[in-house]
Amino acid sequence: MMTSPTRCVIALVLTCCALLQTAAAAETYRERYRPQLHYTVKKGWINDPCGLVYYDGEYHLFNDHNPFGNVIPGALGAKDRPPSRWSHAVSRDLVHWQQLPVAILPDKLGAIFSGSGVVDAANTAGFAKGADKTLVLIYTSAGRPFSQSISYSNDRGRTWTRYQDNPVVPNQGMMATERDPRVFWHEPTKRWVMVLYVKRGVARLFTSADLKHWTHASDLTGRNFHECPDMFELPVDGDKTKTKWIVYDAPMNYSVGTFDGKTFTPEAGPFRGDYGGNFYAAQTWTNTPGRCIQIAWMNGGKYPGMPFTQQMSFPCELRLVTGPDGPRLYRYPVSEIAALHVDKGLVVTDKRFNAGENPLAGVSGDLFDVEMAVRPGPSGEFGLRMHGQTVTWAAGKLSALGRTADVSPVDGVVRLRILLDRTSLEVFANKGQISMSTCFVPAEQNTALEFFAKGAEVHVETLTVHKLRSVWEGDVE
Repeated sequence: MMTSPTRCVIALVLTCCALLQTAAAAETYRERYRPQLHYTVKKGWINDPCGLVYYDGEYHLFNDHNPFGNVIPGALGAKDRPPSRWSHAVSRDLVHWQQLPVAILPDKLGAIFSGSGVVDAANTAGFAKGADKTLVLIYTSAGRPFSQSISYSNDRGRTWTRYQDNPVVPNQGMMATERDPRVFWHEPTKRWVMVLYVKRGVARLFTSADLKHWTHASDLTGRNFHECPDMFELPVDGDKTKTKWIVYDAPMNYSVGTFDGKTFTPEAGPFRGDYGGNFYAAQTWTNTPGRCIQIAWMNGGKYPGMPFTQQMSFPCELRLVTGPDGPRLYRYPVSEIAALHVDKGLVVTDKRFNAGENPLAGVSGDLFDVEMAVRPGPSGEFGLRMHGQTVTWAAGKLSALGRTADVSPVDGVVRLRILLDRTSLEVFANKGQISMSTCFVPAEQNTALEFFAKGAEVHVETLTVHKLRSVWEGDVE
């Protein structure tokens, strides 16, 4: 029989181990170059966001993943590259993420490449057991040749079962280019729709009644269309009686058009969806009534000496807004970011500034959410310096980290929103009309913030600066 002192010693040891593990985890998420606002995995490489689905209060995020090192994973048998699998994380607010065990491992059909996720609410596939709706992931089996497979979960995504008759879509003749199935439910035709990248310039549309048997419906062609397609419907100017369909590829070159359940007919585009240097393979969550929420891989984010590499963009809500040339996509950070605001922020209103004046003198920190509405005048220039980086507006051009986009004042006002993390900048102009997402590695730890004006006197209507708390505060397991 265990004595009382022995029990106390064991309990003390277990408590100390738990505290050490918690401290180690917290330290892991505080490394010098670890993003504190954007999602990263604890260890290894991630790229394309996959399987984005919302169910029972949780946003599911999967990624192509190499947990063994900071190199991009490959197909089955790729030399010096472990086969890709899907990491998994969940969030209740799109801000704080809990990393779960790897969801799908490679199998005899191949490595696990990008794909999508849905809620099979009507149990069309017949997989349902118990009270929960079935979640289904559709992904590329990257073997010889590539094909498309499914796995399903009846416990809110905690465990996954492969469909015994995979693949559900065999190779279409391109051997090793067919990938990235994007699946959604089309209510008017009561069918599932899959958009599958086949080869450069061609995506193939399939339909299905049960997620297991698919019929070729049409081909979508575009001269430069390339991998990771996404497709969804949006109301125009918020009017649910007037909608358009959006199709885009990995660089987010998007087209606006109509869709009858089988064929997408483009009416305008393609247009550029983001002007930054690190924005790729964006995908929207399925099953989010009333909202269209997107996240992207900020590709190229490599951080010296870190146990991880690459990061996700901050989630944004998409809207379709009518302008002089027709409806265009707007991207803007989800409102849930307010949960990270440390306080009410520093607010400057109705001030005019000349060169050399800095209303943010003395303000410094790692993480910021900055909003400004500025009347630059006919020859004004203004911007923000942070972490050794500069965002500048001048003569109708917005520039950041070597990238430039056309941004014209609206009613004489330029509106900018800037999300600053330790190793990335996301800039949004005119309430999401233009976005620029770029990674960087700061040369030095310069956390000062500076607003600057050049040329003519610049009229700041509003300038609001919120410091942000880390998304890793609290439970980081």
